[in-house]
Amino acid sequence: MRYNTRMASVGRTVQSAIYRAGSFGRRPTVPTDGGQLETAAERAMSRRAFGYVAGSAGGEATARANRAAFDRWSIVPRVLAGTPERDLGVELLGRRHDLPLLLSPIGVLSSAHEDADVGAARAGRTAGMTPVLSTQASRPMEEVAAALGGSDFWYQLYWSSDDDLAASLVSRAEACGAEALVVTLDTAYLGWRPRDLDLGHLPFARGEGIAQYTSDPVFRRLVEARVAASAGTDPGPQPRPTPAAVRTLLAMSRNHPGPTRDNVRSPVPRAAVETFLDVFSNPSLTWDDVPRLREMTSLPVVLKGLLHPDDATRAVEAGVDGVWVSNHGGRQVDRSVGALDALPGVVDAVRATGSAVPVLFDSGVRSGADAFVALALGASAVGIGRPYVYGLALAGEPGAAEVLRHIAAELDLTMGLAGCPTLADVTRDRLRTSP
Repeated sequence: MRYNTRMASVGRTVQSAIYRAGSFGRRPTVPTDGGQLETAAERAMSRRAFGYVAGSAGGEATARANRAAFDRWSIVPRVLAGTPERDLGVELLGRRHDLPLLLSPIGVLSSAHEDADVGAARAGRTAGMTPVLSTQASRPMEEVAAALGGSDFWYQLYWSSDDDLAASLVSRAEACGAEALVVTLDTAYLGWRPRDLDLGHLPFARGEGIAQYTSDPVFRRLVEARVAASAGTDPGPQPRPTPAAVRTLLAMSRNHPGPTRDNVRSPVPRAAVETFLDVFSNPSLTWDDVPRLREMTSLPVVLKGLLHPDDATRAVEAGVDGVWVSNHGGRQVDRSVGALDALPGVVDAVRATGSAVPVLFDSGVRSGADAFVALALGASAVGIGRPYVYGLALAGEPGAAEVLRHIAAELDLTMGLAGCPTLADVTRDRLRTSP
């Protein structure tokens, strides 16, 4: 069921359904508490999969800073405000959204569940939240768009070192109905992630999470050129294959389009992985490249990964349609500023330019109350990340949808109990800094 937040209380609807089911002995499929949700997902997922999703950079100080930043704020409820119903709708990039909540782009969702990107996107649709499809998806964007049946989505781009490939990905996103382009800027290199490093696990090296590439005509041409260039060359003495190498080859073959049996005998899956690793990122990008991005698309452009107020000012001056405050959930730079700590400064910088472009936010959000705090500090909408992946791991698409409904329900009830009938009432004066 999709909830129309202009007509009903999401919180009371979801809460009442849980209690009614409980009277018949049925409990929620997934835990309603964020901490218990993560613990349950860790038990359900493989060590590699959980490490990839839950892990952060270095000693994970940034991940802790994200949570500590929320702990520094307290909500101050107001009473007798008359909130029998709440309107959680928000205008973003020319369209009204039922909720001020988005599904942040997360790659390699097949590591959580076979429903992968299709299940996550449909879960977002069910919960009334717009999904942002990842470039590092396990399913091609066309497949996800078809599964959504015309529902709204945004597309997240990692700007490749091959401009033709980047332009092709953007063109495909436009063709299959994306409403906006979100360009992630904080991943010029992969961060130092000990959980993955200690396991020697990079999913992309196994062909996981590169479905947007292997389904792309420009990328396929790059792969064909690599295969042709290596044909007939003498590779020299080859070491005896280890069991781990055989498993990696099988993983590449399973994850590549086409029959696994044919792929095992083909050089293409391995060449695809090698090509991806060559072209994934573009560390040479500067502000001077933003106009080139504009030339690629007519879609609204949002820059993601901003933490410094001066970067926000430059983004607005460059004519982008939105900025997204994020530290990649702590996955890129250890000991980075907490994203929530950076949010007020970015909001103030954007508003100081006289611009009304939306300021989006993610990193560290685990509940509806967290979302309330971010909205009160000036976020136009809040991205949900790891929690929906944990729900996906526990129960596929229904589990992800249930997690998202729980977060939306808590946000709605928090607004009602804090005396905020609309998002316009969720302002900084509803907060106090905690001792």
